[in-house]
Formats: sequence, structure tokens, C-alpha cells
Amino acid sequence: MDPVTQSAQISSSQGFADGQNSATKESKLSAKDLIHWRDPKKSGVAFGLSLLMLLSLAAFSIISVVSYLLLALLCVTITFRIYKSVVQAVQKSNEGHPFKALIDKDVSIAPESFRKHVDASLTYINRALKQMSHLFLVEDLVDSLKLAVVMWLLTYVGAVFNGITILILGGNICSHLLFQTQIDQYIDLARTQVNTTIAKLQEKLPGAVKRSKTE
Repeated sequence: MDPVTQSAQISSSQGFADGQNSATKESKLSAKDLIHWRDPKKSGVAFGLSLLMLLSLAAFSIISVVSYLLLALLCVTITFRIYKSVVQAVQKSNEGHPFKALIDKDVSIAPESFRKHVDASLTYINRALKQMSHLFLVEDLVDSLKLAVVMWLLTYVGAVFNGITILILGGNICSHLLFQTQIDQYIDLARTQVNTTIAKLQEKLPGAVKRSKTE
């Protein structure tokens, strides 16, 4: 093979790999930003949608929820497609399919990325299997008794709450705790601004000036 062609192929493969790594990094960063409420608007929308999903699952079966979501999505896309077709017919334009950019987009999963996620999942699965073997085969009697007590307590929790209710409560508590740090930051900024403003006003007051002169 020509050395120039070989180097071009190597550089293109490296560029593709770098693009995949940067895209994966951006997705991880965006998920981390959502979880830590670094953008309150986006995190609020994500939290609201997830809460709505959990409430829907608490009231309806998962089949009904998924069917209604897909039906709503189809209604939106079909309505938009018909609307764009009518507009193109009236204006006699040839813009093509309104979702052409999304249709042409490659949504396939790269084998390397798939194998990477499978390997990462296998690590956690093997760790969980080893822990289950440790607990259920009573390798350590104290740990197995602790698990038995926890399971016994969870039977009472399950009698009061179902899984969806626990997820809703857990999501609310976690979002409140994570968002509390952002609230504390804004409170500290507001307190600092108020103290600065009060100090400036006191410096401009005549009484404060006289007091400072007498001192």
C-alpha cells in the first residue's frame, strides 16, 4: 500500500475515533450537568418529564404508557409532515422531506462502542454475582443476617409503597438535595450583594460620616 494512502487512512481513523470520544465525553458531561442542576431549566424539564413518566406508570400499565407516548409522537410527526407537504404544494417549492436531515443521520451503534459498554456492564454483573454468592451461600454469617434483616424490613416498606412510589419519592428527595447546593450558592450571592449595598449606603449617610470623624 502507498505510504501516503496508509497515513491518510490512519489519520482519518484517528479523527473518527477522536470524534466518537469527544461525542461520548459531551454526552457524559451533559448528563452530569443535568443531574447536578448546573442548568436549572434543562434539569427542570428533564426532572418534570421523568416525574410525569413515573406518575403515569403509577396510574397506568407500562404498555398503556408506552403506547400513548408513541401515539403522541406519531401524531406530532404525521401532522408536521402533512403541514409541510401542504405548504410546499401551495408555495410550489421543492424542499423535500421535512425530516430528511434526521433520516440521513447515522443512528447505528458502532461495534467498538457496543463492546465497550458490554465489557463495562459485565464488570458490574460479575461483581454483583460474586456478592450474591457471598451473601446467599452464607460465606459470612453476619453479612447474610444483615441482608435477611434488610429484606424483612423491606417487606413492610413494600406493603405501604409500591416500586413506582418509592422511585417518585427518591427522585424528589435526590433532586431537592442536588438543587439545594445551587440554591445555597444563589443565597450566598444575594447575601453578599445585600451586605455590600448596605455598607455603601452607610458610608454615604451623614451620621456614618460624623461617627467616623469622632472616632
